[in-house]
Amino acid sequence: MSAADRFADALYGLGWSTVKKLPEPVAVRLGRTIADAAWKRRGKGVRRLEANYARVMPGASPERLAELSRAGMRSYLRYWMESFRLPAWSAERVRTGFEPKGLHHLTEGLDSGRGVVLALPHLANWDLAGAWVTTKLETPFTTVAERLKPESLYDRFVAYREGLGMEVLPHSGGAAFGTLARRLRDGGLVCLVADRDLSASGAEVDFFGERARMPVGPALLAQQTGALLLPVTLWYDDSPVMKGRVHPPIEVPASGTRAEKTSVMTQALADAFATGIAAHPEDWHMLQRLWLADLDPAKGPS
Repeated sequence: MSAADRFADALYGLGWSTVKKLPEPVAVRLGRTIADAAWKRRGKGVRRLEANYARVMPGASPERLAELSRAGMRSYLRYWMESFRLPAWSAERVRTGFEPKGLHHLTEGLDSGRGVVLALPHLANWDLAGAWVTTKLETPFTTVAERLKPESLYDRFVAYREGLGMEVLPHSGGAAFGTLARRLRDGGLVCLVADRDLSASGAEVDFFGERARMPVGPALLAQQTGALLLPVTLWYDDSPVMKGRVHPPIEVPASGTRAEKTSVMTQALADAFATGIAAHPEDWHMLQRLWLADLDPAKGPS
């Protein structure tokens, strides 16, 4: 393990062991302090975040984009502070920490027994939304995690999410899709963060007026298993309670090839994501390249 990998692993380990013990107001202030310091340094991630916001809000002035990126870093650190503390939250704190609209789309889908795929962008705190599902709705689900380096850091994330009641499968290795399909055919729930393609084989979509590539897994799973495909968007307001919306289901087109159906469904997902991101851009934690015009063809997503 390299020195950088050891440092990253130790840093996240410190977060989960120390931050969760802090009183909530202290953790909130710490997160904001770290966010403001990172924003002032204007490192690679902050510059990329600001560039992504420029695509979401093409008419925004440099001053407005700077204001957005500062709010975006604060939102991003709120996500981390909450995530570090989630394992120590009481069940009641989790149940009252999230208020979703359109929940009937999810509950009716689960009651139908056909299985449900929830697809989310990197908005607000998707881990909190997942913990709410397992705690408030008492519904287990399966998700997929990107394999991080070092391996010990990936193991930390898997243990953290499994501790919140999730079944976590590795993104790489090829077996995840089959397991997800089995869970859905059994009437289960699958949750996938799906606004950034990690495979370089996703479907091209129009996203805020430019071409991007998004993963096809949600659409393919819905087609192959008959599961309901529901977009979900999340956001923060000035309260400690995260807000969210379960959008109406994305139907499988009645005609067309599998590739054509997948393209139409993935575009519909992108459109739903865009509505949530446009309404709350500061809560979109996309500190990586996303649009095709920004990607290095030799390197893929980064």
